Amino acid sequence: MDEISELKKQLEEQTRQAKERLDQLKYLQADFENFRKWYEKEKDVVTSLANERLIQDLLVILDDFEQALPSLEQEKNREGMQMVYKKLVKILSGYGLKPIDCVGKKFDPHFHEVICTGKCNQEQNTVLEDLGKGYLLKSKVIRPSKVKIAEHIMENSGENNG
Repeated sequence: MDEISELKKQLEEQTRQAKERLDQLKYLQADFENFRKWYEKEKDVVTSLANERLIQDLLVILDDFEQALPSLEQEKNREGMQMVYKKLVKILSGYGLKPIDCVGKKFDPHFHEVICTGKCNQEQNTVLEDLGKGYLLKSKVIRPSKVKIAEHIMENSGENNG
């Protein structure tokens, strides 16, 4: 009888220890899963930052292409340059690069950098001209558009006694 009760106590102790070890294992698995998810997010952030820097450096080349294409006179050279330019644009857009469309829109300091103003009859702070193309990488502005905005002309409604 004593032997049976001793065996029962040992069994209960072993069962309790097994349950503790199982709980510890579950916590470790959860911690490891959380770490794995955190690591994946960090890796994505580092990759996107590296891509952003590379694309910012390539924007200079893209600008040079845009300026050089109109000045090419020979058709063969022009077609070849346009082909290279289109491939570069396609590759960069595959990474999420999009030009900021701004002409005719309201000035937004998140997307535009004012270079100058122009007097006209359009609504105040409307973008009149895109002086330097801006770009979005996915939804982040990596280079704001350099713009000329409208400065509304006030019409004189009083008498001119000069």
